[in-house]
Amino acid sequence: MTWIAPAPTFAAGGPVIGEDRPMLEGYLAWQRTTLLNICAGLSGEQLAERSAPPSNLSLLGLVRHMAKVERIWFRLRFAGEPITPLFDPELGKDADFVDLDPSTAEDAVARLVTECRLADAAVAGLSFDSTIVHGDEVLSLRFIYLHMIAEYARHNGHADLLRQRIDGVTGR
Repeated sequence: MTWIAPAPTFAAGGPVIGEDRPMLEGYLAWQRTTLLNICAGLSGEQLAERSAPPSNLSLLGLVRHMAKVERIWFRLRFAGEPITPLFDPELGKDADFVDLDPSTAEDAVARLVTECRLADAAVAGLSFDSTIVHGDEVLSLRFIYLHMIAEYARHNGHADLLRQRIDGVTGR
């Protein structure tokens, strides 16, 4: 039986007025759900398809990339968890987009869901005013949320186009 990406439980997006945290957490949850929804109903082979040559982008690559980014920004950089990279650094910074195997799609989707849950848990007790030093910049947790929302929004736009090229579906 061929695995098909499941439809996620829809995230409403949170409040539109009030404190930063509920708004930014809600909007990030909505962006995360949007990517999973764009992938819903596709097989591993379809998710791995590079449907806009010459680009190396694929839905599976985007899922793998966002799991990596969640892990790096929230758990490794911000919370300082002693964790290993998701992908072998010797394969290069784009291994998440390049080293694709359709048979790993189910695990990749599950990994993204897990990384989102672990990312949320890693920073749940921290103030949005908490900071880290990355390179030569001081970054707040609030900024990391904004960065992640922008990262998802950009890649969700890519994902919409990839999905449309695969099976014509739009507006997910």
